[in-house]
Amino acid sequence: MIYRKDRYGNEISVLGYGCMRFTQKLGRPDMEKTEKEILLAIEGGVNYFDTAYVYPGSEAALGQILAKNGLRDKVNIATKLPHYLIRSKEGMEKLFQEELKRLQTDHVDYYLMHMLSDIETWNRLCELGIKEWIQEKKRNGQIRQIGFSYHGNSNMFCRLVDVYDWDFVQIQYNYMDEHTQAGRKGLMHAAQKGIPVIIMEPLRGGKLVSRLPEEAKKIFAEYPVKHTPAQWAFKWLFDQPQVSCVLSGMNSEEMVRDNIQTASETRVGELGEKEQQMLKQVAAAINAKMKVGCTGCAYCMPCPKNVDIPGTFAAYNRRFAEGRFWAGVEYMMCTALRKDSTKASNCIGCGKCEKHCPQNIQIREELKNAQKELEGPVYRIVRKAVELFKAF
Repeated sequence: MIYRKDRYGNEISVLGYGCMRFTQKLGRPDMEKTEKEILLAIEGGVNYFDTAYVYPGSEAALGQILAKNGLRDKVNIATKLPHYLIRSKEGMEKLFQEELKRLQTDHVDYYLMHMLSDIETWNRLCELGIKEWIQEKKRNGQIRQIGFSYHGNSNMFCRLVDVYDWDFVQIQYNYMDEHTQAGRKGLMHAAQKGIPVIIMEPLRGGKLVSRLPEEAKKIFAEYPVKHTPAQWAFKWLFDQPQVSCVLSGMNSEEMVRDNIQTASETRVGELGEKEQQMLKQVAAAINAKMKVGCTGCAYCMPCPKNVDIPGTFAAYNRRFAEGRFWAGVEYMMCTALRKDSTKASNCIGCGKCEKHCPQNIQIREELKNAQKELEGPVYRIVRKAVELFKAF
């Protein structure tokens, strides 16, 4: 296993274990199967395990397996504060103590604000006393390092990086999201400030493996160097020195072994220009199925009505490339779960955005199309629930 150092010189495995996708059995993690996979990962050198309060049964399963096998002190646990459920400083403490109990530990190595979406949300947490709470937790050793996970565009990500002295950050990043989400711009901004970057969704929830278009499969098949689509996706990430750790939602022993081998063999700078160009061709083949040619450059921003235009188009494209479910999840995270809604239906058709779009996209018309696809009944129910929650 290859290790890269965090902000304080601690070594973390370049491959991390994402605990959101444990195999479920009767509505709970399959403990026997999950234990075998976790033990195999630790044996192979994985020492970073990422879970969250809202992942069903995940924290408790991880805590039980580590405690049973006496492995807590051999790994780093990352979990997350569901700030969207927090109304007070006392609420933070209550949920945090519940997480410690679930994890059967007295400290969390890497603690994240889960899906921190914008400056306004951070300011609300500051008003509740989050900074003082973090300082106290770090003083008493219950939290070793503090960070945040993020879904959204690169401009807002960079603003959030600059607003506090973070120890690490976590972003969605892969060869398809190089210029969407936080993207390479966000990765480089954090890295230039010396902030380690943890990567989630390296395979876009498996879609860069299981739902590739035929043209993309053909490009991989005809390339003289043979790797699986998953191996290529991981190698693209491990190749970059700014990437500290890549999370994989491993739920089979075969997957664990394969990912450990890829992580152990890939060195920074291994991919040459030919490999990079090949992966760009794969990305182009996938993009050919997309509806809007948005590159995520964000020249169209800011919108006077707060529409997240790049985020909306990323979810809209995902709808046709990967299906409704993950597109809907991404759109909700980027728009409905923010303090102030950034949904496509906020658009009033002023046209300011179109004057700055280097791709000459008919943004107003495409936002209407995106709204029809993404703001269905489920979205409206979730958005209404968020609004009611904020009213309390």
